[in-house]
Amino acid sequence: MIKKILIANRGEIALRIIRACREMGIVAAAIYSDADRTSEYVKHADESYFIGEAAALKSYLNKDKIITLTKEINADAIHPGYGFFSENADFIAEVEKNGIIFIGPSSESVRKMGNKTAARKLMAGYGVPIVPGTTEPIRTADEGIKIAGEMKYPVLLKAVSGGGGKGMRVIQNESEFSSSFEAVKREVFKAFADDSVYIEKYIENPRHIEVQIIADKLGNYAHLFERDCSVQRRHQKIIEEAPSYSISRQTREKITHTAISAAKACEYYNAGTVEFLLDSKENFYFLEMNTRLQVEHPVTEQITGIDLVKEQISIASGNKLNFNQEDLKINGHAIECRIYAEDPENDFLPAAGIIKEYSIPGGPGVRVDSGFGKGSEISVFYDPMIAKLISFGSDRKNAIERMRQALSEFQIMGLVNNIPFLKAILSDGDFISGNIDINYIERSINRIISSLKNNEDINAAALLAVLLKMNLNPAGNDINVLSENSQYNKWRLQQYE
Repeated sequence: MIKKILIANRGEIALRIIRACREMGIVAAAIYSDADRTSEYVKHADESYFIGEAAALKSYLNKDKIITLTKEINADAIHPGYGFFSENADFIAEVEKNGIIFIGPSSESVRKMGNKTAARKLMAGYGVPIVPGTTEPIRTADEGIKIAGEMKYPVLLKAVSGGGGKGMRVIQNESEFSSSFEAVKREVFKAFADDSVYIEKYIENPRHIEVQIIADKLGNYAHLFERDCSVQRRHQKIIEEAPSYSISRQTREKITHTAISAAKACEYYNAGTVEFLLDSKENFYFLEMNTRLQVEHPVTEQITGIDLVKEQISIASGNKLNFNQEDLKINGHAIECRIYAEDPENDFLPAAGIIKEYSIPGGPGVRVDSGFGKGSEISVFYDPMIAKLISFGSDRKNAIERMRQALSEFQIMGLVNNIPFLKAILSDGDFISGNIDINYIERSINRIISSLKNNEDINAAALLAVLLKMNLNPAGNDINVLSENSQYNKWRLQQYE
């Protein structure tokens, strides 16, 4: 029986795991770097241990330190969260070798499916349709140029390891290839300590559909339906929904059955996600398998009532799944918005700084997963995600309405964030009608930004009028009446007789 878990991650996912451990009576041990000393998850953990410098390679990606610490504190298991070592087969093998339970799949399954090229080769062998491309890493830029030329541009350069949108770049022509190749290799090595990349044919305007699967070590498999993750910027998801509103019942049955077959092909256990691209005719193609918990897992939890983190821990303890496939039903609709410290008006440039004020929304059907609070630092060393905001409703329309209200209540001061941008998307006609694909933001960015600026002008004028009427500001003083995201500077209020 697992009595203590070391959480080899940070931020909101670390806090999410801590809460699951508390409900199960398990001691949760957190690790933190120099940059995370004041983070909320560190305060909430039963035990917290300093792991190293802010740079991930010297802290959260230091395999030896993590394993040594796990043994020193007598933890039974390691939960990797997502990112960092969650899909690193060598790390998992080292954990297994040291007699520590890894809360996730076996190292062998990850080698087969966590490695994107190996997974593509395996799926092709099982007759699962895959996106055209290479099934081996590209060793040099010259080799890649030759393959891309034969495949015809545009092509997509992708990381063999990892995921989360990191290490993905669309290449339109040969002149872009060499510089993109080197840039992507640097990015993925920094994120996953593996610079291997491969090439896929870039499919124009598909939807991104993924299926949540889960399996125990006794051979029982189930799927928890699908999510639509088509709203992306720079290949990174920012809004996810469950279930998908764009597929028929017949396609749902086919795609979930295919996902289970993919998991069985590598004798998979624990939680995992099989990702597909879906074209306008509902043909789907295997994209990759994420052999870990996903950032967007809360929307699946909302529509099924299953706590995926607790289920992960139970499976790692050797228990049977707590449900059968026939027990699962889709209940309502859920949407997740990722709250980032970034500037959508400046090509989504990440921001860093201290959160000065932090007020989260509430009410029926609203959930916030966050690892930060007032006084927390958003560091340049890690992904700039601050929180995940989840709404749940009886149907998609209800979930959208609740998300709009929740975004309006969410207040973050001290650094630029994407809340106004998300609000603009939730009010955009194409989003509301479901007319979206993975290029929706790129195609609509000017319209969305324009509506965002118009709203800022209206809000600013209204607030100025209220302040003047209430005579709250002495003559000549400056007052910041706009959000931290605003393109405008401070407005000066004049006192009138």
